[in-house]
Amino acid sequence: MSGLHDPAEFRTALQSWLDATDLTPPEDQTLQGHMAQFRRVQRALYDADFGRYGWPEPAGGLGGPAILRAIVGEEIVGRRLAEPGPWSMLEVLAPTMIDYATPELAADMVPKLLSGEEQWCQGFSEPGSGSDLASLTTRAVQDGDRWIINGQKVWTSFAQFSHRCILLTRTGEGHAGITAFFVDTDTPGITIRPLHTMHDVDEFCEVYFDDVVVDASRMLGKPGDGWQLAMDLLPYERSTCFWQRIAYLYSRFDALIDEVKNQGQAVDSDMGEAYLALHTLRCRSRATQHRLGEGHKLGADTSIDKVLLAGAEQRLYDTVHDLLPGVIELEDTAWRTEYLYSRAATIYGGTAEVQRNIIARRLLDLGKE
Repeated sequence: MSGLHDPAEFRTALQSWLDATDLTPPEDQTLQGHMAQFRRVQRALYDADFGRYGWPEPAGGLGGPAILRAIVGEEIVGRRLAEPGPWSMLEVLAPTMIDYATPELAADMVPKLLSGEEQWCQGFSEPGSGSDLASLTTRAVQDGDRWIINGQKVWTSFAQFSHRCILLTRTGEGHAGITAFFVDTDTPGITIRPLHTMHDVDEFCEVYFDDVVVDASRMLGKPGDGWQLAMDLLPYERSTCFWQRIAYLYSRFDALIDEVKNQGQAVDSDMGEAYLALHTLRCRSRATQHRLGEGHKLGADTSIDKVLLAGAEQRLYDTVHDLLPGVIELEDTAWRTEYLYSRAATIYGGTAEVQRNIIARRLLDLGKE
């Protein structure tokens, strides 16, 4: 395994290992079951070293280009060995820790996340500041060598399973008054309440902070670095994470083809449109992956990726609705759960309206009107 940095050789070795390793998901398809399977897969990948490639050596990795991580996610999620949601947190939060935590803290903590020993969450959105992240109000006040945090977060994915939280707080005014902390979720004063969703997978949570004490050593970066941290996090969310979700959507498209054929139906234009949307998304995401791998700074251009992802996901599940009559409305299947979740694709991670405004103003220079 040493020096396995060439992407093609890496993929071949990983595929051979996966073919010979039984990581079949258990029958438990609850959220708890998905999280347990995710930890199991992480542990196996880490022990076999595949889960360490693409990560820097000081943080417990084995080096190599970041695209190696994308290959791992594509193979794992595409084979339905783990769900894309938990995997996305790994790809967003570990790079953030590597970039902003002290080297000592990153070296201590990141291997725990990579190996599945721990799960982390992201405390960004608030009841009054979702897409408008700059309006957040959760406040941190300095008290000697510690900070006291009060406020509320919402839509915090997998918080009920998490050991730590990368948390944005307000320490001053404006964008320059946002500061990030790495907080242990078992700290006194933290209350986590899962939110019940219409698709019955309660991955989102409300998280309350009541006089939560955090040591100054847990600040990520310097006071006021929180906004830049959030902006630097987006390229990871919209590159490697999207690549994995695309692999997942392709696997579901293949499953749809099988079901349509089993019902004696012919593949029609609706399926062609769904495939075209997925293929367009994949081509765009591939280019984004390579730009990131080549060291390019990603910014407003990733809003295009977000719009394409939302459109392709909803197009796929609209096609399921049209070609499998009654399945979504009348049957308790994965199709129903996924269809309902897809309705939020134009909301989570930045609404479609906000993304189109960013494209218009910052890429097309169309102004504010």
